[in-house]
Amino acid sequence: MVPASTIAKFSHAAPFALSFLMVALVATSAAFGGWALLLPPLGTWWLYAVLDAALGRNRQNADPNTPEQQLFWYRLITMVWFPVQVVMIYGAIWYVTDAEHLNGWEKLGVFFGVGVLSGTVGIVFSHELMHQTNRAERWLADLLLATVLYSHFRTEHLLVHHPFVGTPRDGVTARYNEGFHRYFFRVLVHGPISAWQAEAARLARRDLSAFDAANPFWRYGALQVAALLLALLIGGWVGLGLFLFQALVAIWQLELTNYVEHYGLTRKHLGDGKYEHVRPHHSWNSDQMASNWLLINLQRHSDHHYKPARRFPLLQTYPDSEAPQLPHGYPVMTIAAMIPPVWRRVMNKRVRKWRGMYYPEITDWTPYKTGKLPMPKGR
Repeated sequence: MVPASTIAKFSHAAPFALSFLMVALVATSAAFGGWALLLPPLGTWWLYAVLDAALGRNRQNADPNTPEQQLFWYRLITMVWFPVQVVMIYGAIWYVTDAEHLNGWEKLGVFFGVGVLSGTVGIVFSHELMHQTNRAERWLADLLLATVLYSHFRTEHLLVHHPFVGTPRDGVTARYNEGFHRYFFRVLVHGPISAWQAEAARLARRDLSAFDAANPFWRYGALQVAALLLALLIGGWVGLGLFLFQALVAIWQLELTNYVEHYGLTRKHLGDGKYEHVRPHHSWNSDQMASNWLLINLQRHSDHHYKPARRFPLLQTYPDSEAPQLPHGYPVMTIAAMIPPVWRRVMNKRVRKWRGMYYPEITDWTPYKTGKLPMPKGR
């Protein structure tokens, strides 16, 4: 007999596991092609947008001091996704490359759906795992990122984005009036360089060369080469091309999210290269219920940056007076981000309101808009 307390804990965590059901949508799209190719994006972006509209916001906060042992089911959800994603990606390569009922465009369509899941779910889960001190979880984060060829994201996120968010050092903080498409190509170039520089600086503080074996870029490279070779072995050059395509879609999903999370928000420059500490109002907050199930509370981003080590079920939401609020969840906001005039119409007035609310003493925002403030001191 399963104890009632165990059933209760599992039931609380279960909504965050709904993502696993979407693997069936990818399998269905591969089996039937045609209109079935729409199922993975419909099941992520549109379904959760509709559920958000129906279920509304969840303003309840869990006790942030909940003991670790009570979070078993939540941790398990993130830890078992890696084998599921491996089977999804490489199983799809094995099946699709020889599928005579799918034409070339339909095969790309299947792998668009694969990339939607490896980005929307896989990278989000890897983000949760990389923030933990447990070695197994951090390794799972590396393995997940290798399957989308974006391993440097771990370094860039932990060593650059978190300490320097809202400053010129953080390339992931989208600038006011910067359209997503320009932002996307900027971070694709800037991210790997910035991550390498951060690791080189970290190693230099230990009097080690950037090419020392302690540089995780060696591990990143080995894992990514292994991921590519496996795709080639299973599906030949077509399989390799499909693997690369899903990785691009996944990266695009990640950077859409990054763009939305901090658009136009900056930390106040205090002079001499010093910036104020990160506070909840330096990230856009969103507590829509359904999309936070999909994204394991990533949209409670204000608290994530304020308390980065806090596990996802314990992330807090904030009222409008303490953190800026997005009008919708990420599924709707990322679609708006792909249409820059729509995005600016929705978000620029909110950025201006944020400035007036938190920094009425700043009269000239030009240096903040252009990113031409001094680089922050520190790591």
